[in-house]
Amino acid sequence: MAALMRSVLSCSRVTSVLFPVSVQVKRNVRALRRTPVRVIPPDSERRHPEQTTKDVKKQQPVRASDTQHVPFNQNWKQKPVDKLDKLDKPEQLQTQELKYERAIAGDKRLSKVVTIAKSRKFRDRHGQVLLEGQRLLVDALEAGAVLQTLFFSRLDQLKVLPIEKLRRTNLIKVKFEDIKIWSDVVAPQGLMGIFGRPDHVKMKYPETQLKNTIPLSLICDNIRDPGNLGTILRCAAAAGCNKVLLTKGCVDAWEPKVIRAGMGAHFRMPIITSLEWDTISNYLSEDIRVFVADNFWQNISNETVCTSEKAIDYGWISTDPRRLQEIKDDECYSSSDEEDGQNKKELEMPDVPIQSYHEQWARGPSALVIGGETHGLSLESLQLAEGSGGRRLYIPIVPGVESLNSAMAASILLFEGKRQLQLRS
Repeated sequence: MAALMRSVLSCSRVTSVLFPVSVQVKRNVRALRRTPVRVIPPDSERRHPEQTTKDVKKQQPVRASDTQHVPFNQNWKQKPVDKLDKLDKPEQLQTQELKYERAIAGDKRLSKVVTIAKSRKFRDRHGQVLLEGQRLLVDALEAGAVLQTLFFSRLDQLKVLPIEKLRRTNLIKVKFEDIKIWSDVVAPQGLMGIFGRPDHVKMKYPETQLKNTIPLSLICDNIRDPGNLGTILRCAAAAGCNKVLLTKGCVDAWEPKVIRAGMGAHFRMPIITSLEWDTISNYLSEDIRVFVADNFWQNISNETVCTSEKAIDYGWISTDPRRLQEIKDDECYSSSDEEDGQNKKELEMPDVPIQSYHEQWARGPSALVIGGETHGLSLESLQLAEGSGGRRLYIPIVPGVESLNSAMAASILLFEGKRQLQLRS
């Protein structure tokens, strides 16, 4: 009996020992099933596969919590960064490989450069012009003008400009308040560029402009008002003139006010400035006829006027008969008969026939002379018209009105000449 009891007790001890073992085996199986969850941890844990099973079991609770929260937190942190990268990507593509300087407080480069660029003496001496605004900058760059220095207030403004044109440019980022101080525009855009003075021979004009060019040239004679000259250039580009010639005495065509009034006309057709009258014919064809705009209907023929040397040197005599009489009364006559005969020969008014502007006059290559409102047409312009068989084009106005604005007269005559040339073609 005692032996039987000992055998029963020994079996019970064996069962009690084996029961925990079987449970432990099940736990090991469950741990293996959770292994895929444990494989997802960060890279830092993947780099150490030598970890023992004991270490893995110790880190398992922490890793389980990490797999629930860390991936979500990482995605939440990276999503805004990805969005910012996508927003900045176009700007980075446009501004890549571009280096710019940031103007510090009190930097005098902007004021100094802009002040010099607005000076005609500097433009003539160093050959630099100032352009402001996105449209003018784009037109100038497309026409082949060389951009030397660009002032901008925001990086996104560089996206509208050709990046290949900016790589050789001195880029300076300044505050918008600084550009606003030195700008003449009421609402500046924050873009100002210093260009080399464009050469009409090297310029590349738009194909659309070249296809619509007509055999009509414009000669500006003593146009002093910047707004008038800019508007005249704009009308010439709109009408399709093949070139514009400016005589000495006209306002600088590259003055900022003229450029703004021209609205990009400077980069659509050749503009040749500061010409003497004896060189005007070099830019005109041999078969061209020269016409002059005139507001007065009187046909002045062979009237001799004697003026002082100052008036002769200045080189203008108005076709207004009232002003001719004033010149006769105010200016002195030469006492020498020989000098008097020479002055008469030089100052004899050319006999240029007059006709209404709407009558046929543009029958082939033509050139139109527009005089300034203050001084009128120069004597040389009438001589050029007489030598080419041209006419004085009369624009009828109501009696009592002094004269038409020079820009308005230019627009009337240019588009009338365009209409006549198109009808003949």
